[in-house]
Amino acid sequence: MQILKFLFSNAFYKQLFKMALVLVVLFGILTVFLNVITHHNDYQKVPDLQGVLLKDVSPLLDEEQLRYEVLDSARYVPDLPPLSILSHSPAAGSEVKKNRKIYLTVNPSGYGKVTVPNLIQITKRNAESMLKAVGFELGEITYEDNIGKDMVLEIQHAGKTISAGTLLPKTSKIDLVLGNGKR
Repeated sequence: MQILKFLFSNAFYKQLFKMALVLVVLFGILTVFLNVITHHNDYQKVPDLQGVLLKDVSPLLDEEQLRYEVLDSARYVPDLPPLSILSHSPAAGSEVKKNRKIYLTVNPSGYGKVTVPNLIQITKRNAESMLKAVGFELGEITYEDNIGKDMVLEIQHAGKTISAGTLLPKTSKIDLVLGNGKR
């Protein structure tokens, strides 16, 4: 019975009102504080960095108060200069907050080196498919007197004989010396 009297008394309603007022004031202060700290609705556009050299990216992003990190440089694009930006995330024109990190994919300085497969005593057709699978291009084909018709006798690059296992840049032209089927 005492509890019911207290619940319907003026003292209880005064305390309830004071508590609600304190909660509303705290919520207002917290909202304003969070908007100031998190820079709410304070966005910047990401500049278009595609094709820009890596050495020129730092001043551009510093001016915009953005940071960057090189994420990848595995795919070589011969149309763009070495060490230029292929793509970035977030994309150009996206709205981000200041001091945001931009992830860059960079064009490497050249093609990666690939191991020359063992092509000796393999037919021309198989050798050609193996070279293309690894990333090489088929160069000149010359024939020598040998009983094995269209069998690879020698592997050459830039006029010099090379052996299997040699490291050459991807897309290098590999020349083959084949047998012509004559003794």
